[in-house]
Amino acid sequence: MKFSTALSLTFIFTALLLCGSVLSQSKQPFIILLDAGHGGKDPGNSYHGFKEKDIALKTTLKVVKYLESHKDIKVIYTRTNDVFIELANRPKIANKANANLFISIHCNSVKNFGPKGTETFVMGLSRTDMNLEVAKAENSVILLEDNYKETYKGFNPKEPETLMGLTMMQEENLNNSINLATKIQNNFTINANRSSRGVKQQPLWVLDAAGMPGILIELGFLSNKEEGAFLNSNEGQEKMALQIANAIIDYKKEYYGDSQNDVASHTINQTSNTEKPAKSDVDDNQTIYKIQLSASSKKIKLTSSNFKGLDKLSKTYSNSVYKYMYGETNDLEEAKKLQAYARKKGFSDAFIITIQGK
Repeated sequence: MKFSTALSLTFIFTALLLCGSVLSQSKQPFIILLDAGHGGKDPGNSYHGFKEKDIALKTTLKVVKYLESHKDIKVIYTRTNDVFIELANRPKIANKANANLFISIHCNSVKNFGPKGTETFVMGLSRTDMNLEVAKAENSVILLEDNYKETYKGFNPKEPETLMGLTMMQEENLNNSINLATKIQNNFTINANRSSRGVKQQPLWVLDAAGMPGILIELGFLSNKEEGAFLNSNEGQEKMALQIANAIIDYKKEYYGDSQNDVASHTINQTSNTEKPAKSDVDDNQTIYKIQLSASSKKIKLTSSNFKGLDKLSKTYSNSVYKYMYGETNDLEEAKKLQAYARKKGFSDAFIITIQGK
């Protein structure tokens, strides 16, 4: 009897310790590393008087402003002023802080002044079909660093074949990165009325070395005079920063629980109507919404039994990754209902994606 009582007390004490540990973990802040691209002797792109390093920094600091009311979110930076930070040190800062997300903010450019639009990059599982010009442009800062040959172990951003040597991210981080990147692109398109070039996979060193989900955002093309002027303006930076912040908050809700207050209405919202929605007619000339259920390197047969009873399934395949989707509609409100139903069926990370009509 004495042994039983002692054992019970030990069990209770252990349980209390475990509960305390869990509660302590739950109070840990959600840490975001915001990386304003370029800086100091590395100006990045420069067209029509617009400087990438300045726009990236100003937009980054505005993202922080929209996150300040969320006391459970902690933001750290690679830079807060015009200084040069070696590329290798950017992910190191995130890894040392045990950050939950790594977000690098940039602006795009090409020699042709016509192209425009936002795009967000994740580190891919494959090096095939990659845009070598983007990869070389964003990795080229390495050449400005002292002892870059030793630091990067033979990697040369000017030689495409050396890109093949970058280590692949874990698939779990890739899925989460794609999720966040898609939220950001949706927000840019729907809420900020920006053209979208989609979510893409590239071998970018700064993402490869980060030990957590990471994305690199290209806010738009400074080589396009109209888009460059928008991004160079305070109004443009505020709009883009707000949509990035909203996506971060929505991502945190899905994976880590609710925050205190919403910054503003999100592109992807929960809905109280969790009944199975009726299928809407789709006009191919309009934006099409689908619900992405998962992304994987594994090919899964599109049968209802493989997707917890859901039907109206589709998939895409790019860069060795299959993306599995459910439903199809031109109506954003209907898409929210489809998303809610998919989550009810067990796909808790389901999110809305947009496809431009024909």
